[in-house]
Amino acid sequence: MEKILTQTQSVIQDAWQGIIAWATSPAFYYQLGAIALAILLAFAISSWLRRAIPIFRNAPAVDTRFARLWIPLHAMQSLLFPVLNIFLLGIAVSIADANQSPGWLLRIAQGLAAVFLLYSIVHFVRNPGIRALLKWAGIPIAVLHVFGWLDNVTGYLDSISLSVGDINLSLFALLRTLIFGGLLFWLGRISNAAGKRVIRSQQSLNTGTREVFSKLFEIGLFMLIFLLLLQVMGINLTALAIFGGALGVGLGFGLQQIASNFVSGIIILLDRSITIGDFIELEDGRSGTLRELNMRYGVIESFDGKDIMIPNETFIISSYTNWTHKDPRQRYPLNFQVAYSTDLDLLFNNIRAICVAHPQVVSGDDEPIEYQPDAEIAAFGDSGIDILVEFWIEGIDDGKNRVGADLLHSIWRSIQEHGMQIPFPQREVRILRDTVDDS
Repeated sequence: MEKILTQTQSVIQDAWQGIIAWATSPAFYYQLGAIALAILLAFAISSWLRRAIPIFRNAPAVDTRFARLWIPLHAMQSLLFPVLNIFLLGIAVSIADANQSPGWLLRIAQGLAAVFLLYSIVHFVRNPGIRALLKWAGIPIAVLHVFGWLDNVTGYLDSISLSVGDINLSLFALLRTLIFGGLLFWLGRISNAAGKRVIRSQQSLNTGTREVFSKLFEIGLFMLIFLLLLQVMGINLTALAIFGGALGVGLGFGLQQIASNFVSGIIILLDRSITIGDFIELEDGRSGTLRELNMRYGVIESFDGKDIMIPNETFIISSYTNWTHKDPRQRYPLNFQVAYSTDLDLLFNNIRAICVAHPQVVSGDDEPIEYQPDAEIAAFGDSGIDILVEFWIEGIDDGKNRVGADLLHSIWRSIQEHGMQIPFPQREVRILRDTVDDS
């Protein structure tokens, strides 16, 4: 026991003497001075850049055109100091290596500067999951790297593994997949939103083409992320080729309907047979405004507040009526009866005047004759004269447009004011009695 204590004291004394000897050596003061110089230069340069660059000097207004871009760039001025500090410490480490001088103090300082930079970046991440990942995984990894313990820790985690056939799954591979998978999908979502925004802002392309390109961009981006994630997991893509082919055949039979709707969605977006905002009436009588057009289905919003999910295949294999695709103008009829004693010339003039006076009815001298409102005799009925009124409006006569109801109300008031009558069926019943001769 005494021998062990003596050896321990000897080791501690030797280590202490080594630390004192190194702390009093010129190399220690050289590295300490280089660290202080790098910090001072980084602070001075970052302060000068904040004053010299306008985007760092003045905070952009919130209501400017590029506020979403300039405001984050202005906030990134806080990263200037740690970035410059890492860069200058890297130069000091390169000089020390070139002179074959021990520079482990410089490396520790550079590692701590990287930890400080990572901690500063965490404040810019709005996603709580990614922020927690950087805070509880990224910073500890950086600290382990600074003190040279990262290789030992990763080696120990890699030794804890589970083998299934030719696939070896270790705890290190699992943690690596979780960390990099989270970062990849976070970056993918940001890239997807930015890419879609750029594609949809191209006014030279029509709406359908922009939607096609945005969907294809989204699919390609997430396929790339999936392949990268497989590489991070250490799975050989060549070994998955045969399995993927067999799986593809099985999915082809099992997901045939989904694939059909997917292909139909691409065809619809390319041929532009329907677009967002079209009023569509299906064969079964359901109708509404096309609000969304996804790769698998379209969403039709009816006037009574219902969302109707229509598979894209329906728009390919069945017929439907698109009321507003090429021309938003629609013609509508009104039918009613008046008595045979009605002054039709006066009635027709009043009806045309009522239609022209309505703000939503298409009329005017500059409109073609076929678009002008008209009233005419449709037929001679049993109880009265059948009148047909035709008028054009822009849009659908439902929802926010109630043109037909307004016109009927106005026509009714005009009929009452001029003493006209709307007939109702009348029947005359005659009872015949036979004369009986009792004689």
